[in-house]
This record gives sequence, C-alpha cells and structure tokens, in this order.
Amino acid sequence: MTAMEATPSHVGSFLEVWGKAAPAIHCWSLPGVSGKPTLLTQHGSVMMSGQSVTLQCRSDVGYDRFALSKEGAPDPPWQLGKQPQAGLSGADFPLGPVKPSHGGRYTCYGGHTLSSEWSAPRDPLDILLTGQLPYTHSLSVQPRRMVAPGENVTLLCLSRSSVDTFLLTKEGVADPLLSLRSQYRAGQHQAEFPMSPVTSAHGGTYRCYGSASTSPYLLSQPSDPLELLVSGESPPARGPHWYLYILIVAAVAFILLLGLLVCLQVQHQDRSKGRTLGEKGRG
Repeated sequence: MTAMEATPSHVGSFLEVWGKAAPAIHCWSLPGVSGKPTLLTQHGSVMMSGQSVTLQCRSDVGYDRFALSKEGAPDPPWQLGKQPQAGLSGADFPLGPVKPSHGGRYTCYGGHTLSSEWSAPRDPLDILLTGQLPYTHSLSVQPRRMVAPGENVTLLCLSRSSVDTFLLTKEGVADPLLSLRSQYRAGQHQAEFPMSPVTSAHGGTYRCYGSASTSPYLLSQPSDPLELLVSGESPPARGPHWYLYILIVAAVAFILLLGLLVCLQVQHQDRSKGRTLGEKGRG
C-alpha cells in the first residue's frame, strides 16, 4: 500500500503490533460522544480480485481530516481531508482494483487540523479476497433444505483440501455470518454451522469459503450456492423474464383459442348451408 503524504504529527511513534512494525495513532474521545468513525465499503467485505473498491470513513462528528491504517502494514496511515456530506463528515479511500496485497484488517480515525490527536477507532473492517486458494468446498444442509420455523438445522461445509478456517456467507448480507475453525474427520476437513432454532430470517442462499492460517484474508473459491427454504416464507420474487414467459404463454393460448372458435364457426356455417340446400332440394 502506498502511503499518502503525512506529517510527523500524523504518524507518531512506531510500536510492535502483531509481530510487525506499525504506526501508532494517539487516540482521544469526548465524554458522552463516541467520536468513532465508521468504516465500510459499497459491496461488503468479501470481494473478488480486480474488483474496484473504495473504503468509506464516515462520522457524525465534524472532523477535518481522516486517517486509514492497515493492521501490520509498515507504511504510515493514509490521510485525507474532510469531504462534507449532509449531516456527516467523511473521506473516501480508493483502493482501486483490489489484489491479494489489499487483503487485511483496516481501521479509520477522525481528527481536527489544530490537533495531533486522533479519535478512537470503531470496529475494524476486514477485506477478504475470494478465489485466491486453488480449491473449492461442498456445502450441504442437515436434515433437509426445506424446514419449518423452530426446527434445528445445520449447514455443513466439507473439503478434502487442507483448510484452517471456514467462513459462511449469505446472499444479500455484506459480511460473513460465521467463521469456524476446521475439524478433521473421516478424511475430510469440515465445519458445522448450527442455525437453530430456524426462523423466517434464516431463509436464503448460502456459500462457504476456506482460508489458511498463514493468509487468513485470502479465501478459496466459493462453494456451490445452497438455498435454505423456511416454510411460510413468501415465494421469491420473479425476475422480468418470468413475466415475459407468462405473457408469451397467455398470447399463444389466446391465439389457439381464437383459431378454435373460428374453425367451429366455419363448421357451423357449412352445416347450416348444407341443411338449407337439402331442404330446397326436397322442395
């Protein structure tokens, strides 16, 4: 990661963090005010290599500047000036097309121009890159994928490759739902994700990924999607192609019905003419 311009007051001294040199940021907080900026992305924390990503630091406190740091990175934190929005202050940190080196844990801070201190950070944001490990896994459900509310359900992720950690994601949810250490059983690595008791909120499409302890932010290819259906749910919304299909079927049915009515009308007229000619012949 290339550091943006920083003054000595922004960088501070260096500390040993997780075994690597990282810049220390002196933090402060106001009584009764959290002052902690929120760090987020447009598409959640799980992403593909090459995807264009911007980290967004936002706060309801009027900070003049923001800093972004990555856990374990030797570079000074990136810093940007305030980008005003309605009721918010914030700054965007574009990563550009992400690559494996972008995987990691990020934190953002807010500060004021006239002070060398920074706010306390909120929860860090993990950037996870999929497709970085050359294997996939299988995801299954026990006892079945269509269940009733209140039942006990377990999603099981299996792999024949060496996996240290499994992550479970749900379509439409930005961040992984669960992360579990792999267990080796019957010649396979596996993790059981309990989802009990089931509610309607558990319905949806799930995938699982694997990672190695040496590179926890680099993930495998996703498993095939698994859809969990909870009885009593509204049926999934149909896409525009479904309505087009219905329209075509209705139009074809109408044309066939119209053709049948025309044929019946012609036959009826032919029979009427035949009866009329027969009566004239007898007369």
